[in-house]
Amino acid sequence: MEMHEIQYFLAVCDTLNFNRAAEQCHVTQPALTRAIQKLEDELGGLLFRRDRHGTRLTELGQLMRQQLREVLHQTQTAKATAKRFLAPDETPMTLGVMCTIGPLRFIRFLNEFRHRRPAPQLTLIEAVPSRLSDLLLDQTADVALMAQPGPFDPRLQVTPIYRERFVVAFPAGHRFSERQRIHVHEIRDENYLSRVNCEFRDHLDQICQSHGVHIRSAFRSEREDWIQTMIAAGMGVCFMPEYSATHPGLATRPMEPEVVREVCLVARADDRLAPAAAALMAAVAAYSWDEDVQVREDRA
Repeated sequence: MEMHEIQYFLAVCDTLNFNRAAEQCHVTQPALTRAIQKLEDELGGLLFRRDRHGTRLTELGQLMRQQLREVLHQTQTAKATAKRFLAPDETPMTLGVMCTIGPLRFIRFLNEFRHRRPAPQLTLIEAVPSRLSDLLLDQTADVALMAQPGPFDPRLQVTPIYRERFVVAFPAGHRFSERQRIHVHEIRDENYLSRVNCEFRDHLDQICQSHGVHIRSAFRSEREDWIQTMIAAGMGVCFMPEYSATHPGLATRPMEPEVVREVCLVARADDRLAPAAAALMAAVAAYSWDEDVQVREDRA
C-alpha cells in the first residue's frame, strides 16, 4: 500500500467521481483507476461500486475511509515533525505565553535573540498555565513562558528565568502614592479590580483572608489591558506582577507580605527539542535577566 494510492482513494471518497478526483490529484483518470484497483487487490475487496447512477462506497470502502484518512494524517504529521526538527530555519516555532506575563522584558530578550540567531517565524499563543501545559504535552506548542504557585507537571522541563514581586497597582494621585509599601489590610476599603486569569489569585485571596481582609471586588475581567485602563481611570486598585504594569497612568508599590512568582521557560521533558527550540532555551539560560532589570530601573 503506497501513500499516493491512499490519497487517490480519499479523493474519490470526497468527490465520488473518478474524473474529478484525478484532476484534484493532478494525474490521469486511468492512472488513478489503476491505483484504486491495486489498493482493492491488496485489501481483498471492492472499495467502490460504479453504475449508471454514479459512484458510491462499498461497505469495505466506508470502513477503510476513516482508517486510511487517519493513516494519511499521521504520515503528514510525522513528515512535518521531521521537517521542523531537521530544518528549523524553514519551519515556524510556537511559543506559549501566560496571559499575565508583561511583554516588555521578554520582548527585549526575543529581539536580541533574533538578532543573534535568525530564527523561523515565531507564533505566540496566549493562555492560562493549565492550558499551556496541555499545549506543550500535545505538541501544539514548542516551549512556553509561564509561572504557577504549585509544582509543574513532571513531564515538563522547567528553566527558571526571573523572579517577580507582586505589587499594588493604583491610579496616579491615589493616597497610596505617599507610601513606600502597601500592606494587604490597606486594601480593605478600596474597590478591587479582579484579574480573572491571575495564576496566584487563590494564593493572594488566602493571604488577605489570613489578615482578616475581605476584598471588595468591583469589576472582573480576563483582559489585563482593560484592568490596567480601569485602574488608570480611577475605578479601583489590584495586585499584579511588577513587570506587568505597562499602562502609563498606573503607579505601583510593593505589597506586604511579599509575594513572588518565578517565571520559567517550559518544554516537554521527554522530547529531544528541535534545534530552534533548543537554541531558545539555551539563550534564555544565558541571558542576563538581573542586568536587564537594573537597566530598566536606571532608565525609569
